[in-house]
Amino acid sequence: MATRVIQSGTDPASSLRDVLTFPYRSYLYSYPHKTAYRELQPPIPLQSLWEKEDTETYFLYMHIPFCAARCGFCNLFTLPDKRQDSHEQYVDALERQAKQWAPITSRRPYSRFAIGGGTPTLLNEVQLSRLFDIAEQIMGLDPEQASISVETSPDTVTDGKLSILKERRVDRVSMGIQSFIEAEASAIYRPQKPQQVERALEKLARHDFPLLNLDLIYGLPGQTVESWTYSLERVLAYEPGEIFIYPLYTRENTIVKPEDIQRQGPDIRMELYKAARELLKSKGYTQYSMRRFAKEQSSVKALLPYSCQEEGMVGLGCGARSYTSEVHYASKYGVTYKATQSIIADYVNSERYDAADYGIVLSLEERRRRFILKALLHREGLMLSAYQERFGTAVMSDYPWLMELLEEDMACFEMHAGEQVLRLTEDGLGYSDAIGDWLISADIREQMEGFVFS
Repeated sequence: MATRVIQSGTDPASSLRDVLTFPYRSYLYSYPHKTAYRELQPPIPLQSLWEKEDTETYFLYMHIPFCAARCGFCNLFTLPDKRQDSHEQYVDALERQAKQWAPITSRRPYSRFAIGGGTPTLLNEVQLSRLFDIAEQIMGLDPEQASISVETSPDTVTDGKLSILKERRVDRVSMGIQSFIEAEASAIYRPQKPQQVERALEKLARHDFPLLNLDLIYGLPGQTVESWTYSLERVLAYEPGEIFIYPLYTRENTIVKPEDIQRQGPDIRMELYKAARELLKSKGYTQYSMRRFAKEQSSVKALLPYSCQEEGMVGLGCGARSYTSEVHYASKYGVTYKATQSIIADYVNSERYDAADYGIVLSLEERRRRFILKALLHREGLMLSAYQERFGTAVMSDYPWLMELLEEDMACFEMHAGEQVLRLTEDGLGYSDAIGDWLISADIREQMEGFVFS
């Protein structure tokens, strides 16, 4: 695959058309990606970092890095570890961290609260309840004003744990299924029986959470349009309010290697994506991004507002990222069992968590690109006046090569509420990962490519 270079603020070295030849070249679920993070010298005291933030509300996130097994496609910060003593020690450390962070971040209320991983529901009921106690009693979360989301998995869904989530006013439960075909799940090293998935879904249906999100992956080894459609139809039978579909990605540090996929024959991921898009649209789902399809939702809570730019993200736990307007920081990042275990051990044994020592300080250039990426890759699109209000310049003057999106019919200009918006077309949404890759700056790409996976 060809390597391109972007000169900061100038035209990309490769045309958009060249980039679109490889629609699944990378997946940016954050910008800058965590592989661009490095040691911050000197460390930045959190008090001075957060007192400059002027957002009205914050997003509280807790990361539970444990899972029952590592899936073949996973390169996230997670550790296969079912030991309850490990879980208890970790939650003890998370509580210590919360007590040190609460005085610093309590100047703003939390409008969102999410518990992710890993698999948070791998924790026993006592430790799972403690997470909510930490959020409410230490961090000051008001569950009546915040949307609350928790990730789970088919093998950890129990009535007892779901009852806890219900009692703690959880609005959204998200479960990764990936496939209803046992052979496809097995091909990505996911020990999952279809009957287990169905039982978990039946329990979730009985507890009737306001929003159920289900995840599927397309492009799995051996998958066909027919088997993919079957998994989609099984998901639709449970009428979830939200469905995420992900293309299969493999990297050198994942169990399933790129060459394992290449041996499967022609790449049919785009064909599978389009089949899913048309089926979900026909069932009343609106496409909000390349991955997210949802039905109209309403909340019984009086939710506080929160910016889609994800500034004011307060991330507790090893592996959690925190975002201020100018600095993103986290614990160190590893993928191998040994590296992840070592990083978690350091976190558990630490006494102080009141400085950012690993992350990235965003230049004006990176703040601009982040703003564009976060807006453009979603259905709402990039409001030109919002960019001008934030940065004092015109986005199409700063980045005239964005016109290539229009020339390739990947985007169009539309009017919304009297404002001009640059919005991806339906085809453009399907190529979001390639477009996101095209938007990365040369500096960030160089840092990402210089990261050595442990």
